[in-house]
Amino acid sequence: MKTLVPIVLSILLLAGCVQKKETQKRPNIIFMMSDDHAYQAISAYSDKLIQTPGIDRLADEGMLFTNACVTNSICAPSRAVILTGKHSHINGKIDNYFPFDTTQVTFPQILHQSGYQTAMFGKLHFGNNPKGFDEFKILPGQGVYYNPEFITKTEGNITVEGYVTDIITDMALNWLEHERKENEPFMLMYLHKAPHREWLPAERHYKTFTQKTFPEPETLFDNYEGRGTAAKTAEMNLLAHMNWAGDSKIYPELMDELGIPETCNWDKSAFNHQVGRQTPDQRKAWDEVYGPINEAFKKNYKSMSDKELMQWRYQRYMQDYLGTIASVDEGVARLLNYLDENNLAENTIVVYTSDQGFYLGEHGWFDKRFIYDQSFKTPLLVRWPNVIKPQSINTQMVQNLDFAQTFLEAAGIEEPDDMQGESLVPLFKGENTGFRDAAYYHYYEYPSVHMVKRHYGVVTEDYKLVHFYYDVDEWELYDRKKDVNEMTNVYNDPAYTDVVKDLKEKLEQLRIKYQDSEELDSLYLHRFLNRTAENH
Repeated sequence: MKTLVPIVLSILLLAGCVQKKETQKRPNIIFMMSDDHAYQAISAYSDKLIQTPGIDRLADEGMLFTNACVTNSICAPSRAVILTGKHSHINGKIDNYFPFDTTQVTFPQILHQSGYQTAMFGKLHFGNNPKGFDEFKILPGQGVYYNPEFITKTEGNITVEGYVTDIITDMALNWLEHERKENEPFMLMYLHKAPHREWLPAERHYKTFTQKTFPEPETLFDNYEGRGTAAKTAEMNLLAHMNWAGDSKIYPELMDELGIPETCNWDKSAFNHQVGRQTPDQRKAWDEVYGPINEAFKKNYKSMSDKELMQWRYQRYMQDYLGTIASVDEGVARLLNYLDENNLAENTIVVYTSDQGFYLGEHGWFDKRFIYDQSFKTPLLVRWPNVIKPQSINTQMVQNLDFAQTFLEAAGIEEPDDMQGESLVPLFKGENTGFRDAAYYHYYEYPSVHMVKRHYGVVTEDYKLVHFYYDVDEWELYDRKKDVNEMTNVYNDPAYTDVVKDLKEKLEQLRIKYQDSEELDSLYLHRFLNRTAENH
């Protein structure tokens, strides 16, 4: 990379019009990513919960990945992995607390140095000055759903009235229409806040989704008998741990009237922070829908059993969560239509993914973090006309670690030696041999919110081996083909003795390959514990 980038820059400067014709052949790249979008909530994967015709276009016209996954299922670390092409323990962004190392080289910087126009709109989650972008407008931190603020490259901090998903889409389309240079390739990062907690749909969607009833997952009332300590002690239960005001939209004053305590110290404040920033007209429309929901809950609450409360909270969760996705799907459709209408579709790679998966009531949970499938797996749909055959399906263990090398290879740029992923370009072409046969995962943020224990593991298409460590020392093995809901740990089952032996060897090989170790486990643990102690 060190020798290639200057050569590319020299050619760009010296070749003039001839080089402009060459750069037109390099594909444009649009990277669409939402936050916490479960693959179960895309109808190309499953139509039980929602129809997403905009996103589904990418599966119809490109490739759907059924085993796409992350290296660390939590927001900011996932984004750092995507940008750098390196595991969390290498890029240093192991959790949501420690800052991102801004000396890390990212793939947008390399593309920009190599002649790509670059822009980012939406949620980055960390850092106020993303490197390698001609233009950016990003939400500060988590951002908000209504009347959001943006950090911009040239305008300072701005506040835009409206709904965040629509605004981000408008910004991306405006850049494509008015700021993009037609004779140069571009890379656009189109990054949604939705469907991140707390879920506030647009008015047009909460009016309809609050009237819907959704099928319950078969593991909604899971008691974790077949799992170890980690599943039994995690704090992600819909009834016990989901916020009443912030998440279920019970008005704080009604909580007080009914004697419902906050589940955490940001329960009511989350509601006030999100709903409280609506304009008078927005709040009036909100109250016309959510007011009656609160009244009905007030009438029934005292007589509801725990099972009924759990079911009620699941429906409230799905109504708002899926309602936010409806806006994302509309935005994706708008952007794809723009490409069609402006003759850009043929030479543009379009990727849709999420920074990780999410629990939609499976095992009674919300949130992510675990290596278990709903958290570990992520949606991935890619369209690249004339390269990817329409309606292709890929089952291999691709990861968010792979995006950086994929985009660099597609652009004809040599990857830096320290990137750790694998380019997906051969898979796009149907060349599946020689790709990884196992994915490595490592989660660090414990003890912290949701109390998911530290763990690392190896996942193949057939099995999943996990080691939980620090305050426990427990192993779990799941047969992914026979036990798709991951209900039974078969680590100690004699029938799987050889599988355990083989996967432990594979896990050790991956730890060496990716330069992870017990020393790093200890280093990051003590840094985290020391930081926690200092803050208290």
